[in-house]
Amino acid sequence: PPNFTSSLAQRLNSLCEIDVKEGQKGETIKPGCAYIAPGDYHMLLYEQGDNYIIDLNTNEPVHGHRPSVDVLMNSISKLNIKNKIGVIMTGMGRDGSKGLKKIKGKKGYTIAQNEETCVVYGMPKAAVDIGAVDKILPLQEISYDILNYIRETSI
Repeated sequence: PPNFTSSLAQRLNSLCEIDVKEGQKGETIKPGCAYIAPGDYHMLLYEQGDNYIIDLNTNEPVHGHRPSVDVLMNSISKLNIKNKIGVIMTGMGRDGSKGLKKIKGKKGYTIAQNEETCVVYGMPKAAVDIGAVDKILPLQEISYDILNYIRETSI
């Protein structure tokens, strides 16, 4: 919902070591920051020179959702980034599974949260079922795996 994402971003920002905020149209992505799609807006990324820029739109919902994870991940799959990483975590439905598969298809690395640590295993299960996932991990191991992957691929 439109008013929920702002308070969610503020709450997560108060709990996290990185900055967490709602993405704004035209904003440049910065290292050390997590961006949440504003309620009722699809969030996409595009390249502008050496920068990655947020775009927002109110196009039709995808799988009944706006924002849609598939919309964001589809846009990320098109970026000229050496090490793309896609992660799908707890949630109902199948939103995000096709976008995650596109990231994997562009030589990205993909992770799904395991069933045991999910509140709802719908979204990760859908991604696993279509072969979009490289690794299935418990919630508490995902960040460590991402950091290890970055270290290994940066050498």
